[in-house]
Amino acid sequence: MKNTIKILAVVVVMISIVSCQKDSRPNYQYMPNMYEPVSYEAYGEYGIFPGGQEAMLPAEGSIPRGWMPYDFENSNEGYQLAKDTLKNPIRYTAENEEAGKELYDIYCAICHGAKGEGKGYLVEREKILGVPSYNDVGRAITEGSIYHVMYYGINSMGSYASQTSEHERWQIVQYVEKLKADLEGKTPRIDTDVVVAEVKAEEEQHESIEDHSDTAH
Repeated sequence: MKNTIKILAVVVVMISIVSCQKDSRPNYQYMPNMYEPVSYEAYGEYGIFPGGQEAMLPAEGSIPRGWMPYDFENSNEGYQLAKDTLKNPIRYTAENEEAGKELYDIYCAICHGAKGEGKGYLVEREKILGVPSYNDVGRAITEGSIYHVMYYGINSMGSYASQTSEHERWQIVQYVEKLKADLEGKTPRIDTDVVVAEVKAEEEQHESIEDHSDTAH
């Protein structure tokens, strides 16, 4: 009889616990610090590393992996120096032009327009005003000035240094130069020696396939 009473008591307690549980409201937690992580600010002062910080500061003079220093300062003088002296280090090829177009359509066309005439979607909606055409004589853009503006931004245009890599920015430069040439009625630049080399490589590959096919027969 006593055992039966104990069993009934346990059943009643279990039913009470289950019936009172609400999925919409968490139950009591015991020692939550044992399983819930504590968040820290990366450079907050917690006394873990030297200087009382949670994370170590980079060594003085170090640079992030894959990032190259840009030697032109963000000033009118730096802009002019880049405009006059900075040149595109990558080759002007059809492949780079195509990649530049894809990037341009993502980052630039909405303001500068698909053809570089300064009539992008935001300009047509009058959200942004005063976007010049790439063939604007007063601006007289160059490879260096295009890159400098993308790196630092200018006026209402922000920097794209965090969204694009160095190589991607130079690909955009090639495509902007192509749009500028189109607006001026000129032939876009393509490095002919690269084109000749690519054509020769394709011809050699084609001949190799034919020779292999003849040998197989």
